[in-house]
Amino acid sequence: MKTLRNAKIGETVRVVKLDGAGAVKRRIMDMGITKGIDVYVRKVAPLGDPVEVTVRGYELSLRKADAEMILVE
Repeated sequence: MKTLRNAKIGETVRVVKLDGAGAVKRRIMDMGITKGIDVYVRKVAPLGDPVEVTVRGYELSLRKADAEMILVE
């Protein structure tokens, strides 16, 4: 399955599932990334870290490791 890290710049994807457990998963959910939400990929840094996305009307930067935990379609 595709992860948020693999999404291309300018693409809008829908969150299917959050991998991970405990505090990391809770932090991602607290940032507004939950199942069923649309995420627009704005920018990706030259080395792939961080990934800048727009979610629920605000901009958010995610580390590469966190973006890999977010499964999208």
